[in-house]
Amino acid sequence: VLRRVLRRAVRYGRTLGFHKPFFFKLVDVVAKTMGDVFPEVRTKQRAISETIRREEEAFNKTLDRGIKLFDNALLANALTAAARREGLEIAGHSKAYWGDRPAEVEMADMKFFRAGKHIATLSFEQLRDGAWRTVLRDQPMISGEDIFRLYDTYGFPVDLTELMARERGLTVDVAGFEKLMEQQRERARKAQKKEKISVEEESLKVAPTKFLGYDFLEAEAVVETVLPGNKAWELNVVLDQTPCYAETGGQVGDRGLLHVPGHDRTEVGQLHVIDTQKRWDVFIHRAALAEGRAPELGEAVRISVDADRRHAIERHHTVTHLLHWALHEIVSRDAAQKGSYVGPDKLTFDFSSAALTKQEVRDVERLVNQKIAENAPVSWTEVPYAEAKKRSDIQQFFGEKYGDTVRVLQIGGEPKALNGYSMELCGGTHVRATSEIGPFRIVKEEAIAAGIRRIEAVAGDAARAWAIQEAARQQEKFEALARKKSDVAPLPAFSKEAETAEMLEQIDARAAHLEKIDANVHEWEKKQAKASEAQLQSRAATIANELAASHAGKDSCVSDVPNADSKLLGAVADALKTKFNGPIVLAGAVNGRVALIAVVPKKLTSKFQANEIIQKIASIVGGKGGGRPESAQGGGPDVGKIEEALAEARKLLG
Repeated sequence: VLRRVLRRAVRYGRTLGFHKPFFFKLVDVVAKTMGDVFPEVRTKQRAISETIRREEEAFNKTLDRGIKLFDNALLANALTAAARREGLEIAGHSKAYWGDRPAEVEMADMKFFRAGKHIATLSFEQLRDGAWRTVLRDQPMISGEDIFRLYDTYGFPVDLTELMARERGLTVDVAGFEKLMEQQRERARKAQKKEKISVEEESLKVAPTKFLGYDFLEAEAVVETVLPGNKAWELNVVLDQTPCYAETGGQVGDRGLLHVPGHDRTEVGQLHVIDTQKRWDVFIHRAALAEGRAPELGEAVRISVDADRRHAIERHHTVTHLLHWALHEIVSRDAAQKGSYVGPDKLTFDFSSAALTKQEVRDVERLVNQKIAENAPVSWTEVPYAEAKKRSDIQQFFGEKYGDTVRVLQIGGEPKALNGYSMELCGGTHVRATSEIGPFRIVKEEAIAAGIRRIEAVAGDAARAWAIQEAARQQEKFEALARKKSDVAPLPAFSKEAETAEMLEQIDARAAHLEKIDANVHEWEKKQAKASEAQLQSRAATIANELAASHAGKDSCVSDVPNADSKLLGAVADALKTKFNGPIVLAGAVNGRVALIAVVPKKLTSKFQANEIIQKIASIVGGKGGGRPESAQGGGPDVGKIEEALAEARKLLG
């Protein structure tokens, strides 16, 4: 709602002549006049002002593009209405006005020019400011398709489309828009549908599952229920207790093994637990039968967690808390968590902030690694939520629903004393000391929404795996650069046997070296291109002089240029423009491919059109071409018919 209000204000500011951010300047006024009543406005004045300024800048870009696209839609609708009165079939032609194509498209280029003549005499400004009413009398509505395209493809708010339409005396097809939105939502639901455990509520009328995973990775349990899964080989097993963590709070579910012992304790079945999910307070183990038989209701089983995978997840979960703390220390206390993913392979952390600078990313990473090296204790304790929410130093995820008792994850300080430097409400699993995390590396920092950033990072074994993959990517990049310029300095060595921290240092050294090589090769390519262009222009000038001499006394020039591609022909044609008053038609061939070019002075386009000339002679060499009346290009594969094509060009020129 706040964003919509702000955007309305920015758009209204446009009508007052404000084309740059202005609304954020009002924060100072609000803080001054209302700061006594709302002290948080003053304490967070700078952050509020910066947030609004960023939003204004982003929306101004959207607004500039949206207004242009809205006007283009009006013009397309005007053409459609006019064409219908002419009885023309124009399905699809109005789409020519979408995208970045300028609204002042030459009507002569449109297949339905006769419809365009109704509005060809109007300037685009006249169309935008009201004269279009005369040509929209049969279609006084912005279609649902146009509204949807503005919103879905270009991010233009629907309410602003409606407002701008009303200002122009038009109605909007809201019903059509809503129908398209529902179709999109349905597509999204199908596309985003994950492999989730499918069970009915009635099937889960069992006692809540007791979670043992904070302290144990293996346990005896009793089968509460066994349900069929989404696939033939899949079972959903519910136990009375389990060490497997169920996916929640961003942390993925555990995997492991479920053993079915017989009456004599001899194993009669084994299942791979491939995921653990949670429905209400019931843990559901998504399992695949590996051997033997499935467990039965009331049967005692043994379940164990994949310890290596769990520990990788715990490293990433604990370092996520360290990352959150470090962002507050380095970037801003207002960098609020918006979401996270914690898996064995990586972590992602979403937070509200402006883009981080490269230095900020380095500083955050350095601080996290510093805290990891300190080997601070990691502990947790349960406290009443009423007590926790009074503590401003205990972080909680906004929008999360908490019970009467919550678990506080603490890093540093005296274990369980709630005096650590990082404290958050968290029900996930964690390492016992920061040194267990291992080397930490931020691999990506990017925007995922307006004002929302995402950091992707790895730690421990995952950081090692990333370093090996990154070294391979660096090698590929180096080889690509070396193919362009063979004398580049060799890439520093990378050792797969090195310690992870040393690997990361090697990656950094190689990255710095590649950056220098890349800049060096880029500069060399610019010099090469400049030299090639100079050589091309010199050769073109020589050929142009020769053609001018061989066509002396003629107004036009039609000729073959041996061993010339389209680039050389273009340069020759440019050089010939000052030597001939009439049309220029050139042909050349390289590597069995014919290139054609035609140039006609603008004053002669009423008599000769370059695009028509090219279309006719290109067909002779088995190809095609096109362009504008003043300039056109084409080509084809039949080198043996170049002279025939040029003869046709001479015939066309009379």
